[in-house]
Amino acid sequence: MDAYIPEIESNIPLPKNATEAFPELTPQEELNMRANVVALMSELSGQPISPNKGNVEDAKKLAVQMASDPKFRPEFNQYPNETLAMLAGMVAQMNVSIVDELSDLKTYVVNNLVHSVEAAKDVKTKVAALRVLGEVDGVDAFKKRSEVTVKIQSMEEVEAELLTLLDDVEGKYIDVEAKNITEKDEKDA
Repeated sequence: MDAYIPEIESNIPLPKNATEAFPELTPQEELNMRANVVALMSELSGQPISPNKGNVEDAKKLAVQMASDPKFRPEFNQYPNETLAMLAGMVAQMNVSIVDELSDLKTYVVNNLVHSVEAAKDVKTKVAALRVLGEVDGVDAFKKRSEVTVKIQSMEEVEAELLTLLDDVEGKYIDVEAKNITEKDEKDA
């Protein structure tokens, strides 16, 4: 059996080190990667990650900075593993979807609006809840609708209808006689 040797392209530059070869990551992707490594190292070593108050405060400050300025790129390597793990947990909690489907959220909103209508003690609150409920997509109580009826006809039917309309218009003309009015006619009138 012959050995298969792949063709190797020439003149392709190789990265100088692993850092240069690594793709550019967003701050969140880098944080997730670092947190995964910290968690793996904790599992392998059997030592749990337990952040202290300082780690928690640092993680909170970083989370606020990252949330307020999306372009902010922290230097993660200057923070201890406990701070990074805490920060990753905070970021993960902020990015979690509360509901899987928007229809679940819509059902929740509609149910709470109905409850608000029923539980309202004054008319103003009840009317406000009913107004919002009526504007929910699918309820559409206040949506103005217009209907369009499309009638499909053959060319012969259209021509016959137009000819009938033209005949009706010709029969309804008004014959007006124009005459000159003189001063004598005005006095007689």
